[in-house]
Amino acid sequence: MLLSLGEIQYCSFNVMLFCCYNELMSKVSISSTIRIKEYEMNKGKKPIYIAVSSQKGGIGKSTVTTVLANYLHNVAGYDVGVLDCDYPQHSILGSRNRELQRIQEDERLKAQLCEALRKTGKGAFLIMDATPVNAASRAELLIGKEPLDILFFDMPGTLQSQGVLTTLASMDYIFIPVSADPYVTESALQFACIFRDRLMKTGVARTREIVLFWTMMDKRERTDIYDAYTHAIHKMGFRILDAALPDSKRFRRELSDSQKSVLRSTLIPPDNAVLKGSGIRELAQE
Repeated sequence: MLLSLGEIQYCSFNVMLFCCYNELMSKVSISSTIRIKEYEMNKGKKPIYIAVSSQKGGIGKSTVTTVLANYLHNVAGYDVGVLDCDYPQHSILGSRNRELQRIQEDERLKAQLCEALRKTGKGAFLIMDATPVNAASRAELLIGKEPLDILFFDMPGTLQSQGVLTTLASMDYIFIPVSADPYVTESALQFACIFRDRLMKTGVARTREIVLFWTMMDKRERTDIYDAYTHAIHKMGFRILDAALPDSKRFRRELSDSQKSVLRSTLIPPDNAVLKGSGIRELAQE
């Protein structure tokens, strides 16, 4: 039987972690027993489905998905999975594979990952490849691997892709990033209104709420621009979070031998120094 890209990376991740097992064996054994019991208790319980969705490229939806999954899984303590439906790029899965390669080649990064495993007592969040068309069946397969509290779906940035609307309609929550760029915000609001009025209000979508949040916020921008858009968003009946993500290079950095901790890691949790001022902690809590 052929394995998918997601299943191959899942297996290679476990093989790579064998280097840590001797020193973690007792802890892993206890943890595994607990996880099996948790799985039996939570069998049939469906995780919360979340998509960070945008019809405008370059707004950072995949980055936000990665950073939130990392924070919620490794820092906040939730059990998180990511279904990478952004075919054919699969950018989140690509990031995981690049990190695995770097860690295999770097003893310092390997030790850093082992230390992270000691602290969290569990492995990295699961990532599996999918397409918008087979997302439902792939989600069931991923949920079958481990009990999950939250499952993120990373979707293509266009509604024209087959299966995108159907998959989005199965989300519990859709988070839409907006910025001070009028085109980005107007496009986001247009999509939000159409989705709410044609799918949510008619009962086609199971989505509980569409929530907007500011990203790539530039402190040099006039506050009246943000105030005006916030007022318009509220007037249209949508909620926008108080927490905002700044326009910062830290969201573009991946794990490397020169970076002790980064936000956009799929394996190693961010430290407090990297989290400070990023808005991620506040966004996740809100």
